Amino acid sequence: MQKFLTALVLIPLGLIFIVFAVANRHLVSVSFDPLDVSDPMGTVQMPLFVLIIGVAILGVIAGGIATWFRQRHWRRAARRHQAEAIEAKTQLANLRASIVAPTPSEPKRMLLLEQGSASGRRDKASAAL
Repeated sequence: MQKFLTALVLIPLGLIFIVFAVANRHLVSVSFDPLDVSDPMGTVQMPLFVLIIGVAILGVIAGGIATWFRQRHWRRAARRHQAEAIEAKTQLANLRASIVAPTPSEPKRMLLLEQGSASGRRDKASAAL
């Protein structure tokens, strides 16, 4: 399904780029010398569609970099929260392990508790109504 949706978007987009390139294939002069308009230095002749698509690609890259820098706060917070969650899981596992594995003084207490509850059951069992 995802391949179908990708094809549904990319095929028309590719056709639009091809039609745009055919319609704008004449050469234009590109110069970055604003001081000498009559004979600019560093002039490049290129098809108009190459210029427009190249500027669009550069704009997408610049926008992506700006967004990446702007979202650094959220990425930092996500890393901090992930570290806190890992630490909490570790503490929980340690607490669970300490409950399951009794300390050396624990068996005596457990034995006394079991004896007390066993004698309580005998009393209740032998009682008559």
